[in-house]
Amino acid sequence: MSAVLQTQTRTAGATPALDMAGASLEPGRLREQFELARRGGQRARDIALSLGLSEGQAIAAHAGSHEHGLKAMPLKGPWVDLLQALELCGPLMALTCNESVVHEKTGVYQNISATGHMGLALGEEIDLRLFLGRWHAGFAVLEPAGDPKNPPLRSLQFFDRHGVAVHKVFTRPQTDIETFQDIADQFSDEAVGYEFTPAPPKPAPKPDAELDSAGLLQGWREMTDTHQFFGLISRFGVERQQAFRLVEGQFTECADTGIVRSLLDAAAASGASIMVFVSSSGCIQIHSGPIRRVQPLATPTARWLNVLDAGFNLHLREDRIAHAWIVKKPTADGVVTSVEIFDAAGELMAMFFGSRKPGIPEQQAWRDIAAGLPRLQAQA
Repeated sequence: MSAVLQTQTRTAGATPALDMAGASLEPGRLREQFELARRGGQRARDIALSLGLSEGQAIAAHAGSHEHGLKAMPLKGPWVDLLQALELCGPLMALTCNESVVHEKTGVYQNISATGHMGLALGEEIDLRLFLGRWHAGFAVLEPAGDPKNPPLRSLQFFDRHGVAVHKVFTRPQTDIETFQDIADQFSDEAVGYEFTPAPPKPAPKPDAELDSAGLLQGWREMTDTHQFFGLISRFGVERQQAFRLVEGQFTECADTGIVRSLLDAAAASGASIMVFVSSSGCIQIHSGPIRRVQPLATPTARWLNVLDAGFNLHLREDRIAHAWIVKKPTADGVVTSVEIFDAAGELMAMFFGSRKPGIPEQQAWRDIAAGLPRLQAQA
């Protein structure tokens, strides 16, 4: 696995509602416990949860003057301005993760724009969809490397109002560190006091009997663009997997939970260009291109499936895949096929597509991969 994955936040389970128990810890004691756990190799989010905090709270506790290794400087927006300024730094590593998947891309932050709270980064390597209204807090973080011979880890870390990471930016050996630090200084504001609140429980889907299944199916047939799917499920009040189940056998198929390993192995063997989407609450990060090095890794507590390519790393908890679907959506350019995986809580872990541009049909190489993936029998 990458050094960043080993030193940054990942959780081994669903995020519980914050009980705020750690908020009663004296700040110096909190930082001391955090530092000891980091030296022991624990990840930041896991440490925070063990202290009754969100990751955002734990990072915020390291702001101000203190003697502990990790230093955090609060940042102020506008976030789009900060992201646009990063182009001057040269190559950086963009990291977006959720509970079960980490997506890392190295490149230059380019072609960044926003309309209201919706933003885009359309660089050659760094491709993001930004939901900036959910970016509540930001910090410039400096932390000693595990090996004292190495330079410290420098990053910008952004969190939603519940203290869950939405996006992170890390320096690389090729980064202009002086410019990176100048940008961090420009957007820093010691007076910012970010507060985080517990996440509300996820609402339960409506019962199938209350849904217009026929209308959903007809609306699905009439799609001309994959982006219309979000409006479709919103219009009919249907949860994502519920929609897949209601049109199963016509536009969706339930797949074996080992599908991702089969998909990645087939893509690596064929050289087909694929797209890998991973999202947090405030960002979707996309890789487009071939993959080459697929490396499973089993530990006593997890089963990871990794892509370890130059410029792109994916770290996916294969043991977390509870549901997998092969999904077909009609478009003006023909059918577009995706593979979508979910954890036991019903949270979307990742999506996989064949690389394509608007106006161009889906590539046959991807359709061949999708056709060979393991299916399950239709659900009752």
